[in-house]
Amino acid sequence: MRPTDATDPFGFGSLDDIFRAMNQGMDQPQQPNAQTPPTQAGRGGNGNNGRNGNRGKGLLGQFGVDLTEQARNGQIDPVIGRDKEISRVIEILNRRTKNNPVLIGEAGVGKTAVVEGLALKIANGDVPSKLQDRHVIRLDVVSLVQGTGIRGQFEQRMQQLIDELKKNKNIILFIDEIHEIVGAGNAEGGMDAGNVLKPALARGELQLVGATTSNEYRQIEKDSALARRLQPVLVEEPTVEETIKILKGLQPRYQDFHHVKYTDAAIEAAATLSNRYIQDRFLPD
Repeated sequence: MRPTDATDPFGFGSLDDIFRAMNQGMDQPQQPNAQTPPTQAGRGGNGNNGRNGNRGKGLLGQFGVDLTEQARNGQIDPVIGRDKEISRVIEILNRRTKNNPVLIGEAGVGKTAVVEGLALKIANGDVPSKLQDRHVIRLDVVSLVQGTGIRGQFEQRMQQLIDELKKNKNIILFIDEIHEIVGAGNAEGGMDAGNVLKPALARGELQLVGATTSNEYRQIEKDSALARRLQPVLVEEPTVEETIKILKGLQPRYQDFHHVKYTDAAIEAAATLSNRYIQDRFLPD
């Protein structure tokens, strides 16, 4: 819950002022064009359930999405204002040990965008030589667990996944909501995903990037052996000014997609209004 900010650097004194500015900022619809629509708020959506760039057969192909390939195909929006976090993730990934970053921040602040920024930098060759040929694969943990209710099935599936990762040393696994792997698949006394992953992480057989909230990270901290394998990277909520910069950077893509012109005044009003009155969500979500 954010405290309400009474200050207004953009001069919107009341709700009426803000709505008036937003209405004035929406021009007539533009003619449709053939440009590719932007990825949606869920990050990675492009009308195909985010499955573009999955890596062939096997569990990685079935339950993973190749963000690096999506970046090369222009299916990921530019990432604005997260240079510090992206650089920190790259620094950790480039280490010999303790090289598994986990992004910690509230829902909607842009943790997935940081990982997409990493994929974009890899696609553009803007990373150290050790990371040049890497592919960032987003893993769908929920789908991975489905259908493994019988004891031993999940362990077998996880071991198969780890075996695939051993054969593909150029893969960086991205696990969103990584706290869910603690206890995932734990049916009738079976091992959970965290316990299956820990030995592979300890031996350096795989490398991952996780994302979770600060509250849910406490669940991971209870497993000290797993927590030692992960290096926290804090992702703070952007300010109103930073949010406006992010929105202006994406402005052309959303104009093309919605066939509407958004003026700077409309963007500033939307960010100011959201920060002032929407207290259960975080910018820039």
